[in-house]
Amino acid sequence: MAEEHRCQTPESNRLCVNNCGFLGSSATMNLCSNCFGDLCLKQQQQSSIKSTVESSLSLEVPEKKPVNSPPEKNQQQRPNRCTTCRKWVGLTGFKCLCGTMYCWVHRYPEIHGCSYDFKSAGREEILKANPLVKAAKLHKI
Repeated sequence: MAEEHRCQTPESNRLCVNNCGFLGSSATMNLCSNCFGDLCLKQQQQSSIKSTVESSLSLEVPEKKPVNSPPEKNQQQRPNRCTTCRKWVGLTGFKCLCGTMYCWVHRYPEIHGCSYDFKSAGREEILKANPLVKAAKLHKI
């Protein structure tokens, strides 16, 4: 009967090659998503170590970074936790104008002690939006 309908068993229902108990797919080399992610992470670390070793073997002297320079992107903390309570916010976090991420409880500037000066920013915005207009003096006849 299977030959009449030409049905085939799906190939995607294979167990992970690492025997972790999850299903793997051919798109991820028969690994589950967790094992495939770990594999990719290991490959990235190995390539970064390899490039670091190659650069250290070169005769060039590396440049010194200033002490007060901002951290690189890889070293920056992910903005997915509330700065005040460290609660996981994910995509629902609120980014304040002071540049930090907060949960729904601490999103208001009064609650988290915001360092951003809203008053002067508002004044500057009003001045830009409403320039001073002076009419030319009228000559009396």
